[in-house]
Amino acid sequence: MRLVIARCRVDYIGRLTAHLPTARRLLLVKADGSVSVHADDRAYKPLNWMSPPCWMAEEPTEEAEALWVVTNKAGEQLRITIEEIEHDSSHELGVDPGLIKDGVEAHLQELLAEHVHTLGPGYTLIRREYPTAIGPVDLLCRDADGGTVAVEIKRRGEIDGVEQLTRYLELLNRDPLLAPVTGVFAAQQIKPQAKTLATDRGIRCLVLDYEALRGTESTEFRLF
Repeated sequence: MRLVIARCRVDYIGRLTAHLPTARRLLLVKADGSVSVHADDRAYKPLNWMSPPCWMAEEPTEEAEALWVVTNKAGEQLRITIEEIEHDSSHELGVDPGLIKDGVEAHLQELLAEHVHTLGPGYTLIRREYPTAIGPVDLLCRDADGGTVAVEIKRRGEIDGVEQLTRYLELLNRDPLLAPVTGVFAAQQIKPQAKTLATDRGIRCLVLDYEALRGTESTEFRLF
């Protein structure tokens, strides 16, 4: 991972345009090719970013110290004009073991694999924890038409979960034996922002009822 602290301005050119005026920021360049721009607030969320697959090139410029141009496969660009670099270092982090799910989330995965028809009529399970180069996909399934479906399961569905599934889909769709691969984002609760982002990316959202999956609703006797 490369860490750069610099005075810079940033322009995003794509379906929408966005501009960040000059300020001191942290630039992260990760081994997967992603580039993100951070300020000293907003917790973990970047001000702007480019997800992989993307490519970064440094173009000549007379008005600044450097110009980074990050381009994705759709031709969208993140243009970072660096006026002054205060820190520049690279670090080898190695292979991350991945997120260990809590009990409820792990149980949701187990239950959904057992009751895969919850995803829709005709769905079948290919494998749980399907391995990829960037981590395991919770469930890999086939729909009624034989299409491949990657399922990401969360207790609370937020934007970072949609981003995670997006990265899996980009990778899986490079495999001709699996492509085309669609996505399902499944969670007990899905935040509106996450649902909007998922819908924009063609990912279906599914709200899970944990108690119903456990079978309690069908086995309990109720007076009311």
